[in-house]
Amino acid sequence: MFQPIALPLWLLVLILGFAGVTFASHFLFPSVRWFFRGRAEKALARLNARLDRPIEFFKIARRQDMIVRLSYDPKVLEAVTDYAQEAGIPPEVAFEMARRYAREIVPSFSATLYFGVAIRLARWLSRGLYRVRVGKVDRELGQIDPKATVVFVMNHRSNMDYVLVTWLVANRSALAYAVGEWARIWPFSRLIRGMGAYFIRRKSRNTLYRRVLARFVQMATQEGTTQAIFPEGGLSLDGRVGEAKLGLLSYIVSAYDPTGRDVVFVPVGLGYDRVLEDRILVQAAAAGERRFRGRILTTVWFGARVLWKILRKRFPGFGTAAAGFGAPVSLRAFYTRTPDAPVETLAATLMAEIARVVPITPGPLVAAALAGLPADHGALTAEVERLAEALEGQGAVLRLPPQGFAATVEEGLVPFQKRGLVGGDLRPTPGSAPVLAFYAASVQQRLLGDAAARQT
Repeated sequence: MFQPIALPLWLLVLILGFAGVTFASHFLFPSVRWFFRGRAEKALARLNARLDRPIEFFKIARRQDMIVRLSYDPKVLEAVTDYAQEAGIPPEVAFEMARRYAREIVPSFSATLYFGVAIRLARWLSRGLYRVRVGKVDRELGQIDPKATVVFVMNHRSNMDYVLVTWLVANRSALAYAVGEWARIWPFSRLIRGMGAYFIRRKSRNTLYRRVLARFVQMATQEGTTQAIFPEGGLSLDGRVGEAKLGLLSYIVSAYDPTGRDVVFVPVGLGYDRVLEDRILVQAAAAGERRFRGRILTTVWFGARVLWKILRKRFPGFGTAAAGFGAPVSLRAFYTRTPDAPVETLAATLMAEIARVVPITPGPLVAAALAGLPADHGALTAEVERLAEALEGQGAVLRLPPQGFAATVEEGLVPFQKRGLVGGDLRPTPGSAPVLAFYAASVQQRLLGDAAARQT
């Protein structure tokens, strides 16, 4: 038993390697995980103490656990059975499809990444690219039931929307975004998933996928996860607030229990002096299809030039970016008033409130004034003042410089001229009229209503 034995060196190394792995997996790794998990829980407790809405357990649960929970949810299993019968495939195959969809949808939220990196990056980008003007947020959000699920519903003007809103509500909670296929590009997909966003296939008509996605959204809502959605389903191609796509809203409403947790929708209107994707959106609108033809190399080169100017502190900025918050809409109160109202009625109510609080910034206001072909700067300033007074009379959200209308004209007109959209005679340069109309559309919509604005 105690006799020495001879072993080849490779076998000794292999035995020692297995022993080391066994020791690490059974003793070392659990201890390390316990240590870091304890520190993470203490950090999360300190974070939740300063947030208006603490981060829910649903959001910080291990991703693999959430995938299993979603895959074996009774309603998902029911959907698997129905789809297997409908498609004529074995239930095991349908279940593997559902589990693959669950892995694709479920995020892997990291509080460190969200609050330590994303919020700081969002603040730096927002302030670096724009002059941010925001009204009172607390006035609209302070009275919401602390136990209610909050869903921010916003118009989708630019991909900067994600960045701007993430920063503006950073002291309240972590937002769970629904993002489209564009964000599934590695390595951005890992970063976005770590920030708590979940991917959706906007154009998918697969019934099993839709039911798995619906169940995830319903579970998140029932657990109180604070969410942010864009009911329009994509970027506005014409500068107006469009009609709502009913997908995510219908998922939330269909599982709503009046006796359970309330759901409160917070309308958010976003406006910009400069939409970074404006030419791409205008071209897509002219083509009549939602296919964006932006070139990757062109986009990267543009971003690199802007970043270089920011770092050298020679970047003038893209003007004003602003957000307006509307009165919260309680789902419980809504159905108390209109118990039989379809989801279309709720969607129309939310979109009307979003359109009402979209801020008017100098760029769109000047673009609308230029549509009247003013003869000179004095006439342009007078037209801007007339439009502003009319908007103010309708209760519009104005985010203009406090120095007066001459400063408003300066802030709105000079960037258009530097981009070659407007000439020295205040006339649109050849080919620039659609871009100016894109910016003027938000003012026209607010003044005339969407139906009238579309006829102009």
